[in-house]
Amino acid sequence: MEIRGRTSDKVRAEVRKSNLKEGMCILFVPHTTAGVAINENADPSVKRDIVMETTKMVPFQDGYQHSEGNAAAHIKSVLFGPNLTLFIEDGDIVLGTWQGVFFCEFDGPRKRRVHLRIVESS
Repeated sequence: MEIRGRTSDKVRAEVRKSNLKEGMCILFVPHTTAGVAINENADPSVKRDIVMETTKMVPFQDGYQHSEGNAAAHIKSVLFGPNLTLFIEDGDIVLGTWQGVFFCEFDGPRKRRVHLRIVESS
């Protein structure tokens, strides 16, 4: 499992390129063994702790029936989820002081996509 921490910077860059001041930014991961999350982005030990505890909760090998050998990755993607919605205010995504957006890879490394849709407030 890998949690990529530069996702917030990439999302912010796309929002700024759009020149939208108020709205929503929707992220969607079209993969069954990956997800997205928001969590603390200041202390790198938080990412390590999340990986460690998630691996304890859903071990790689545990007598799963799925024949491809990546059942744990499918389970983790359900726990984290494939999508996030972020508010846009004053041309930037709204996050708490310590929060960041993370792409979570549970079965890789692989080439992945994250769809991003920016929607103006009505």
